[in-house]
Formats: sequence, C-alpha cells, structure tokens
Amino acid sequence: MRISHIQRFSIHDGPGIRTTVFLKGCNLRCRWCHNPESISAAPQLQFFPLRCIGCGACAEACPNGVHAATADGHRLDRSRCTVCGACAAGCYAGALTVVGRDMTVEEVLEAVRADRPFYDRSGGGVTVSGGEPLMQADFASAILAACKADGLHTAVETNLSGPWERVERLLGASDLVMMDIKTLDGQEHRQWTGADNAEILANARRLAGADAAVIVRTPVVAPLNATAAHVRAIAAFIAGWPRLLYYELLPYHPLGSSKYESLGMAPPDDRLAAPDEQTLRELAEAAMQAGVEVRVAGMAVEAPS
Repeated sequence: MRISHIQRFSIHDGPGIRTTVFLKGCNLRCRWCHNPESISAAPQLQFFPLRCIGCGACAEACPNGVHAATADGHRLDRSRCTVCGACAAGCYAGALTVVGRDMTVEEVLEAVRADRPFYDRSGGGVTVSGGEPLMQADFASAILAACKADGLHTAVETNLSGPWERVERLLGASDLVMMDIKTLDGQEHRQWTGADNAEILANARRLAGADAAVIVRTPVVAPLNATAAHVRAIAAFIAGWPRLLYYELLPYHPLGSSKYESLGMAPPDDRLAAPDEQTLRELAEAAMQAGVEVRVAGMAVEAPS
C-alpha cells in the first residue's frame, strides 16, 4: 500500500526516538495541515524551485512536455503531468521528487528495524501516522502487528474519523494511540476540516475504555479554537479516561506553507494565526482546571501556584 515517506529519528511522535511511517491519504481537509503531501492518496510531483539549476534534464526525460526552460526560469505544466517519475529520476539537483510510493509490510519492517538500537536505548519505537491511517486500516494494522511481533513499541496517530471496526484493527496492535480533538463543536469542525465530528467523538468515547494508552492532542489554531472555553471543554470531555497519559496542546505554525506551493496546491487559509506564549499558558491553565495533565508541544506544564 502507499506511504508518503518514512521519517527516522523522530522525537515528536511518541516516547523516545522513533521511526514514523507516514501513510498517504486523509479524509479530512484541515485548513492548517502542515503535511499537505499526505492529504491526497495519489502520488504527487513536488518541485522545489530554489534547488533547480536549469540543466534541462527534466525536460529531456519527460514524455509529456511538462517541463521547459524559459526566460523566467523553470516552467511546470501540471495539467500534462501523469506523475510517471521520469523527470524526478533524472533531476540531478533534487528539485523534483515524487511523493507517494507503494511498499509492502515487509519492506516497511526492514526500514524500521535498521534503527532498533535507538529504540532500545531511548524507549522509542515505531509510529504509524498520515495522512490518516484509518484510510488504509488493513495496511496500517499489519505494519503495527509486524512491529509488535518484532518486539517494538507501537503507536498510531489518528483523527478517529472512520468506522469503529477500523479503529479496532489499529488498537489490536498499538501500545499507544495519539488522537486529535480539534473542537467539540460540529459546525466549527465542519467549517475548518470539511467533515462533521460526530463519528470522531463517538469513537473517542469508545477509545476511553480500550486497552491502549491514549494521548489526546489539540492543534491550537486561531481563530478556530485558541480560546480557554474551547480547550477547557475538550479537557473536561477527556477527564477521567482511565488510560489517558496527558492532554497536549500543539501550537499551529506556518512552517509547512511552502510545501503547498511545491505541490501546486492552494496555500493554507490566510486567516490562520499561531498562538503566542501567553495564550498557550492561559490555555494550558484552563485545561488543567479539568484535572488532566497538560503538555504544550511535548513540554510538561506545571499547575499555577
């Protein structure tokens, strides 16, 4: 099945040093997504103009006339592109690449096994992320099961937007589930992600009683949810979950914006804003009022004295 990439030495996708397998394809359209290359399930051509040296090798390799050298620089006609990969294979400078490749479970396992010494020393392991793993539930669960059988700690990052039967498949081989709750308000969720959250919240309630440890995370994005009322409500919703490790606030950042242009996609919503440090502190304190442990971008937050 299809992945977008495998990231080694990750420290933000679960405990310890991890290898994160990013699957391709997502069923939400979050306006702030910082991994736009994982949204579409199809392979995509990615172009980085600053790396281009104008050698013309891509134009020679492409059978469809997608590339051309002009007085204004490199021209790329995506309407002609079939993502055959010929241009990327011939690009000496690495300005062109194809995002999305098919791998078997064994191929993924071979890649993650290479870093076993780092997992053993740091308490790390393997995380399956996306995109959305529920879009490829059979493949995701097979990867997790193979890693677990190999003695590796397993984690999955999911938006929980999918049938519970798919969620159960992932739970069966996951030591840790990291899930998002962006807002409890269905209309707001639909406005900012393109989908309702009724199924997500129903799955979250069932997840609360599952065997896997859980981390609940909220991407803090103004103007969607960067208010004490939003965060306090989410914290109250998850308070008392028996296997909740902590509630994490993830501040939005615009660092992934350049990826959109490289993929020929429309840029993120220009109304989005990152919360400042004071706002994050206030949100963390609001969440702690519900009695949950809170972290901000991986860092523990102490309760106010």
